Amino acid sequence: MRFIFILALLSLSLFANEKDYKTKEAIVKIYTVSKVVSYKEPWNSSTSRSSGSGAIISGNRILTNAHVVANQTFIEVQRYGERKRYIAKVINVSHQADMALLEVENKDFFKGVTPLTLGELPEMEQKIVVYGFPMGGDTLSATSGVVSRIEHTRYAHSGESFLTVQVDAAVNPGNSGGPAISNGKIVGVVMQNISQSQSIGYIVPINMVKHFLVDIKDGIYDGFADLGLTIQKMENPTIKKYYNIDDNSTGILVDNLVYSAENSTNIQDNDIITSIDGHSIKDDGTVEYRPHEYTSYHYFIDQHQMGEEVALGIIRDQKNIDINITLEHTANDVLLVKTKEYDKMPRYFIYGGYVFSPLSRNLLAIGRNKIPLRYYATQWPTEEKKEVVVLLKVLPSDINRGNYGFTLWPIEKLNGKTFDSFNTFYKRIEEFKGDYLILEDTDGVKVIINRKEALEKQSDILKKYNIEYDRSIDLRIKGDTE
Repeated sequence: MRFIFILALLSLSLFANEKDYKTKEAIVKIYTVSKVVSYKEPWNSSTSRSSGSGAIISGNRILTNAHVVANQTFIEVQRYGERKRYIAKVINVSHQADMALLEVENKDFFKGVTPLTLGELPEMEQKIVVYGFPMGGDTLSATSGVVSRIEHTRYAHSGESFLTVQVDAAVNPGNSGGPAISNGKIVGVVMQNISQSQSIGYIVPINMVKHFLVDIKDGIYDGFADLGLTIQKMENPTIKKYYNIDDNSTGILVDNLVYSAENSTNIQDNDIITSIDGHSIKDDGTVEYRPHEYTSYHYFIDQHQMGEEVALGIIRDQKNIDINITLEHTANDVLLVKTKEYDKMPRYFIYGGYVFSPLSRNLLAIGRNKIPLRYYATQWPTEEKKEVVVLLKVLPSDINRGNYGFTLWPIEKLNGKTFDSFNTFYKRIEEFKGDYLILEDTDGVKVIINRKEALEKQSDILKKYNIEYDRSIDLRIKGDTE
């Protein structure tokens, strides 16, 4: 009997080892060469090399992070236990949710591999193993831990807030894109950590991964939806009294709607949203997504694909009503300063040594004098102002002396008139036939450019600073600004 028991334990151990080996076989190291663009000098770029991790899933696809392959120019992948590298390419990417899918044309890469399968959102304290190729060595690393916390957190790559799973397993540079495995299935993708902390790592939860995979089935990435409104918590008892809300009722107050969403929603200012898809919204803006576990009400928005409807319970004029909202907008549709850009060169236009560009969050991340500009990052677009244009810098020459100090200077008016976007600003300058261009900020400070001098000196200025083009490629393609 004892002999049989020992054989049983041995067979279980062999099964576990075989299962573990099959998991490891599906782990991939990703080598990326990326274009490093300069938002301070938008005509310039360089290259950098980095590495990350990934996992082979169904359909001969490699699942990884968007930031592992962002701005890529060349990608190679290498399987666990193999030394040969294979050329790969990105087939789909979500910079919003920091996820990407790669493919390898040479199908020999996938021979003998059992693709990893997708699990479910893990429970608190559930054991997980993080696989990848972090710094400190060249071979596969596996670190174990448990799920510490599940809640909405800002994704460093996009700056948007989505559900995350916090784990205490060691997560280091190079782990990015690797799978977090529990019970033999992927429950998330390693994303980021807090560098000055001890064992605080974050993974993209599997429900976000599944949303991404369903989204791209038609070959087009639509993204994660945004309702296009700002809300206010109702934890203060006085605000509930003002709106005649019963103490036992909970919800969030709608402060404002972005203009682009007004025609696609029947929410109104001062509505109180009390539920979403039948789930009560608490006064702090959270919902109970599992018994005794709470996170942002956006959790239930993120369960839907673009074009689907979300059901809201509303209190309007002290009456309870139910409405359905069709999800049609992403964060970039409802922001004056768009989310971080990737896989593209910055837009710019040079005129007489003055360099103009739309304000971006990439600029806010690196530029000096950022505090005044951060105000724009909190605003929503209007029909009159869909984009902020800045005088990025001045390339010194004899015709712009005295203006060298203008950097990241927001322009409100061109020749006394406002404009709605960078393209409109560019067209007006191109079509201008007068003597002087007058740029003005909100305080009335002016920069005045002599049109004739600017055009005469343009070629010399570009040559002096070794700049090939005076405008970005989108402005050089005829009709792209129409």
